[in-house]
Amino acid sequence: MSSAAAKTYLTPEAYLAWERKSDIKHEYLRGEIIAMSGASHAHSLIVTNISGELYIQLKGGTCEVHTNDIRVRTSPEVSYFYPDVLVVCGEPRFEDNTFDTLLNPIVLVEVLSPSTQAYDRGEKFKHYQQLTSLREYILVSQDEVRVERYRRQGPEWQPTECRSLEDVLSLTSIDCNLSLDDIYRRIEFHENQL
Repeated sequence: MSSAAAKTYLTPEAYLAWERKSDIKHEYLRGEIIAMSGASHAHSLIVTNISGELYIQLKGGTCEVHTNDIRVRTSPEVSYFYPDVLVVCGEPRFEDNTFDTLLNPIVLVEVLSPSTQAYDRGEKFKHYQQLTSLREYILVSQDEVRVERYRRQGPEWQPTECRSLEDVLSLTSIDCNLSLDDIYRRIEFHENQL
C-alpha cells in the first residue's frame, strides 16, 4: 500500500543506496520515489492469512513465501516495488549480494485499498508484467469479498475473479489452493458486502 509523497527523482542506483538506509519503505517508479503508507488492520490480517496458508502448502518444497519486506525489481524499465506477498521457486535471484531485491518471483499478491487499487491494477501491473518469471498476479480487496487472479498465458494475461467465501483460488503455477474463507478469516464485512 503506497501513497505519493513530494516528488523526488533519483537514478535506480541512488534510490537503492538511499532506500537501504531509510527507516521507512519507498517504491521507485520511473525515477520517482513513492513513500509507503501504513496498513490497516484488515490489510495486515489478509496478508498474514495468505502468507500463512501458502507457507503451509509450500513447506518442504522448493518455493519460498515472503511478505512486504522483500523488494522486487522490474526490468527493462527499472522500478522497485514491495508486494504484499510473493512466492519464488527454485533458486532466488537477487540484484546484488545484499539479498534484499528479488528478480524472479513466480506469484505476486497485492491487497487493495481505496487509495492504491487503480495503481495496483494499472501502472504497477504493467511493470510487474516485465518480470519474465511472473506467472500469476493476485489482487485482493479488503473492503469486499473479491479476489482477482491474472495468469500468464503466453503473451496474454487471463483474468478470473472469485466473489464468494465458498470460492477457492487456484494458483496453478505453484500448485496451491486458497479458499476465500481462509483469505478473509476474521475480516468483518457489512451485510451488503457479502
